[in-house]
Amino acid sequence: MSITHGGQVEERPLLEGDDIPSSRDRILGAIGDGWRRRTAAVVVLAGIAALIAAWLTPRSPITTVEALVSMAAALGVGVAAGVLLANRWSIVVAPATFVAVFELARMGIEGPTVDAIEFGGTYGIIALIVGRVFHGLLVLVPMMLGASYGVWWAGRTGRASRIMGGVGRTVTGLVTVAVVAVAFFLALPASTAPIVGSDGETLPGSIAELVSVEIGGHPQTMLIRGRSVDNPVLLYLAGGPGGTDLGALRRDVGLEQDFTVVAWDQRGAGKSYTALDPTETFTLDQMVADTLGVTNYLRDRFDVDKIYLVGQSWGSTLGVLAAQQRPELYEAFVGVGQMVSQRVTDQMFWEDTLAWAESNGNVALAETMRINGPPPYTNLIEYDPVIAYEHDWNVYSEFDPNTEMPAILFVPEYNWMDRMNAFRGFLDTVGILYPQLQDIDFRNDVASLEIPTYMVQGEHEARGRAVLAEQWFQLLDAPTKEMIVIPGGGHRAHFDQPAMFADIMRRVRDASSTGR
Repeated sequence: MSITHGGQVEERPLLEGDDIPSSRDRILGAIGDGWRRRTAAVVVLAGIAALIAAWLTPRSPITTVEALVSMAAALGVGVAAGVLLANRWSIVVAPATFVAVFELARMGIEGPTVDAIEFGGTYGIIALIVGRVFHGLLVLVPMMLGASYGVWWAGRTGRASRIMGGVGRTVTGLVTVAVVAVAFFLALPASTAPIVGSDGETLPGSIAELVSVEIGGHPQTMLIRGRSVDNPVLLYLAGGPGGTDLGALRRDVGLEQDFTVVAWDQRGAGKSYTALDPTETFTLDQMVADTLGVTNYLRDRFDVDKIYLVGQSWGSTLGVLAAQQRPELYEAFVGVGQMVSQRVTDQMFWEDTLAWAESNGNVALAETMRINGPPPYTNLIEYDPVIAYEHDWNVYSEFDPNTEMPAILFVPEYNWMDRMNAFRGFLDTVGILYPQLQDIDFRNDVASLEIPTYMVQGEHEARGRAVLAEQWFQLLDAPTKEMIVIPGGGHRAHFDQPAMFADIMRRVRDASSTGR
């Protein structure tokens, strides 16, 4: 150690009884004892952490591993900030710096969940919650907790006053339990139950798996289930864009007896949300190519020449485009809640919602819709008042909210990050892909399909979809075509009346096997 003797600095070895400088002492010695310098050090620390986070997880953590690592890293940054500043202001300074730097660093990322915050309507609120509030739960809360422990530790070592009284210790303890609980639930894995026989054992020849396959250069997830791998293969395309029916199809529809059912989370949706970027390659053409890629994967895996293709809502748009491009890959196409023209459908929805708002005295909604004018819009949030009130002006007793989001997400096929990503995937995918759909109109673009084609419509399907589907059906030329109306059903008729839909799919299968 250094001592001063007669104005000269002299080095001598440490002797017993000398105070040994701690790591914190050495760091503070380098930084200086002034609170401005220590605050600057905390700002630099939190800023560097934010830059790293914006580089590695610009949309905030997406996977379970990213979430758990982010929580641990934030806790560590908080502890360091608390020890450095040795003041309760570290609980504010570190998180505030992190937020400011993180938001600036990821400004080039595209999507409603990372764009400027909009408080108007359901879409804006959901975007705020899943895009920022959830991120705060994962990062800011552990950082603040870590800062509390850091200040407490600085106080124990005599470097700061002991600021944590009884209330502070209680709050810190409760937050600690909450953070540990969040980490525990995040770590719970997704799974799908095996298909069992009457003896409760896994049925020989059955399949029940969640699988990730590289499609179009990106890992994408499928749920594959069936009582026999020898059954025909059925690929299901969920609505949206960005929708996921992975667990709901297994839970509520019941096609596994007769088909090997494949529910695919398309790129950017649900369990495939990690595949969203780069958004420059997220195009309609690529989505069609991905559909064909999944189709060929299934053909190769199950050694079949053709598979059945079922699409719901946006999935019916995607299915038609895939079947039009490569009809030889498919036995038949079934469109549920068939879409024909997104632009015209939205315009009809705008008319029906405005009429309902005016007739029911909802002056604010009517005024908002008049100001926005009819679709299409460049801002996804403006679609919210057009779409969100469908079940108010299109009321039917058979509508079951348990077959809609968020209820359909509470099945074991999703972990907690998947559930958050289901909402993020819908918003960000629609924001990117929906403008690319505005010029589609099958009444002009698809005069024929070379495979048997079935349109399954609910009795209570909204006018904006039902009218266009009927018009296209009358124009369409196909080897076999049939319009089937499910009594009591709506836009998701296969969920509203699953037994009827299962009967329809058996009939489609039987018609294909007999060549009719």
